[in-house]
Amino acid sequence: MNRAAEKIVVRAGVWTRLSLGTLAGVGSFARAQWDELRHVAAVIGTVLLDGVRPQRWTRTVWKAFTRQVLAIGVEPLWFVGAVAVFVGISVVVQLSFWAGETGQSQMLGPLLVAVVARELGPVLINLIVIVRSGSAMTTELGVLKIDGEVRALEAQGSDPLLHLVMPRLLGMAVSTFCLTIVFVLVAFASGYVFAAWMGKGSRDLLLFADTLSSAVQPKDIFNIVAKSILPALFASASCCIGGLGVGESVKEIPQATQRALTRCVAGLFVISAVVSLLTYL
Repeated sequence: MNRAAEKIVVRAGVWTRLSLGTLAGVGSFARAQWDELRHVAAVIGTVLLDGVRPQRWTRTVWKAFTRQVLAIGVEPLWFVGAVAVFVGISVVVQLSFWAGETGQSQMLGPLLVAVVARELGPVLINLIVIVRSGSAMTTELGVLKIDGEVRALEAQGSDPLLHLVMPRLLGMAVSTFCLTIVFVLVAFASGYVFAAWMGKGSRDLLLFADTLSSAVQPKDIFNIVAKSILPALFASASCCIGGLGVGESVKEIPQATQRALTRCVAGLFVISAVVSLLTYL
């Protein structure tokens, strides 16, 4: 075998090893993501099964659930309202103006429902909840794990999943859905008021409301509910798993929080895309 042939064989071997290494890395990453997804699904399923059993809702669990709803769903109301006003002014006014300019006023309702209610509302609210409450949830549970509070619950015969995870999952899901409804209503109302004030749209409130209500279909309601609740359940489960999965060092908490938030945001867009495909295709 001459030197040229030897070089070709060596290069082929190098490329083969690189290709096999790349495939192995991709396979390991995919398997790790699949295992995490199964873990999250198992946590969500267990919580939902426990949530429909009245005997699981002890006084302590109710108090923890109430605190989560207040922290996630009530405290950020002013911020959510402000964001909704800006979205209403920028999106609703623009759609109202261009629908009137192009002579397609009958399309205003479907456009508003599609843009604000179906997509912007659930996605923006979930992002706000993830950034604001998801990181705090992961950090809080990580501190509890390091301080030994989780072991103390287990030593007392209490289930950490029941007392620490279930209130947070259900509290975030309920809060996200309610905030989404508030966001959509405030966005529509602020957009109508600003458009009427600027003379860019109809001043007839009943006509505006009728246009919106007639554009809403049952699949739109399903879409809003699914896009609000499912990403919230996934995000809260990911944050709880990340927080309770830290070791003995406080330095692990920022890393766990970063990984949890990355999974939450990725899961939000994947779930939203899947729900849209299943609903409208």
